[in-house]
Amino acid sequence: MKTKLINTRKNKRFSQQDVATFLKISPTHYQRKEHGDTKIFDEEWEQIAKLFEVPVEDIKEDDTEFKVNQYFENVSGNQVGSYCNVPEFLLENQQKYINILLEKIEELEKKVELLSKQMK
Repeated sequence: MKTKLINTRKNKRFSQQDVATFLKISPTHYQRKEHGDTKIFDEEWEQIAKLFEVPVEDIKEDDTEFKVNQYFENVSGNQVGSYCNVPEFLLENQQKYINILLEKIEELEKKVELLSKQMK
């Protein structure tokens, strides 16, 4: 949790919505940044400091607590990547389209090969 950032934001009377709007991100995304679930990049620290009219050092805290292995389960109970809650049927559907595309690529490669032989 970024306590210096949160305290400064509250003291300056900014809401999470205000900061999120300023950074052009969703309030939920900003909330995750404040709570240490998502990294705050140097450029963002600088923008926030500018908004609060304070030096970056007054609000910036180490990202050592940054959590990269947060997993949630999809409807089938399988773990999927961070902040991802994708139903299994959607994943299967996407895999079908990937397979179709791979087949089309293979067909096109064969046609190109055949055409290049005919041109020689």
